[in-house]
Amino acid sequence: MKLSIICFSLTGLHTAERLKAGLEEQGHQVLLAKKSKYLENSVAESTVKWAGGRFPLDDGILFVGACGIAVRSIAPYVVSKKSDPAVLVIDECGNFVISLLSGHLGGANELALQSAQILGAQPVVTTATDLHRRFAVDVFAKKNGCNIQNMKAAKEVSAALLAGEKVGFYSEFPWKGELPEGLVPCDVYGKSQEDSDRPSEKKESLQKKPEQCPEIGIAVTIHKSCKPFLSTVQVIPRILTLGMGCRKEKEAEAIEKAAGRCMAEADIFLQAVEQLASISLKKNEPGLLAYAEKNKIPFRTWDSEELMEVQGDFTPSSFVKKITGVENVCERSAVLGASDGTLIKRKSGEDGVTTALASRTWEVRFE
Repeated sequence: MKLSIICFSLTGLHTAERLKAGLEEQGHQVLLAKKSKYLENSVAESTVKWAGGRFPLDDGILFVGACGIAVRSIAPYVVSKKSDPAVLVIDECGNFVISLLSGHLGGANELALQSAQILGAQPVVTTATDLHRRFAVDVFAKKNGCNIQNMKAAKEVSAALLAGEKVGFYSEFPWKGELPEGLVPCDVYGKSQEDSDRPSEKKESLQKKPEQCPEIGIAVTIHKSCKPFLSTVQVIPRILTLGMGCRKEKEAEAIEKAAGRCMAEADIFLQAVEQLASISLKKNEPGLLAYAEKNKIPFRTWDSEELMEVQGDFTPSSFVKKITGVENVCERSAVLGASDGTLIKRKSGEDGVTTALASRTWEVRFE
């Protein structure tokens, strides 16, 4: 993690230096700042302005001082648990480490435990699921490298589990490990599979569930319409490669439109796409580069020889082969990008842009 620590006294500096050294030993990148006229090289700007500068840059911010300083400093910048960094507060003597913000998705709870171990301090974690040792869907999503859709439903899942109620669990993918206490395996309709074999096959349809099914549940899915429960938390793995080909210097608007149409036709979440792929001839294509940058996904390319080695049944084009040396760019690059994965949407083309989607092999893991 990329972390920043700020302290406000000499005692706090000693604690911060111990913490910095320990966190760096664990592989974290740590910046140490000081804010006091009694400390050399103190930051000139206010703590509020300093925090505002670090908020978009860091994975975590650690205040060695009073809780009030931390709260007032971060208050203008707190937006969402999906995007806010982890924030910790450590008293200047290093006795307590408090997870203040983004305990689960931001990793503050885990960072608090690490920091407390370094300092020999008492970790203070206040999230209810941690206190009662209950399954937390946001922690589960983060550990599996997934995104969450419908945070309101995620809160309902936590509330139901804390109340001792059963929560449904459906996955389009196989899983390893045992379901945590409180989760009930269900099919794509939301029907309980507690007394039957674990479902491992992918869904064939996305119809509504029967009335007797759990009302609240989790669906591990890449499909927008997969909502087996009345209140469904969709946990979305980033496992897809979007393969694209286009005419030279095709405008970015056409690229984005084609990509959007591809995912809409396949009923796919954009959050499920982990990378964009094409042929090396397109590695400097402005429209493709702009799309990758806008959506914060890597753009990978391969030469025609590498693409021709990909095994599978691909949609041929004599025109594309004449220009690129390979009869299909989008499907082959998608499959190669997905580590010889499964083509889940074949080539479609319009207005000089072609698209395809492939999925790499993946499974859910319960610790």
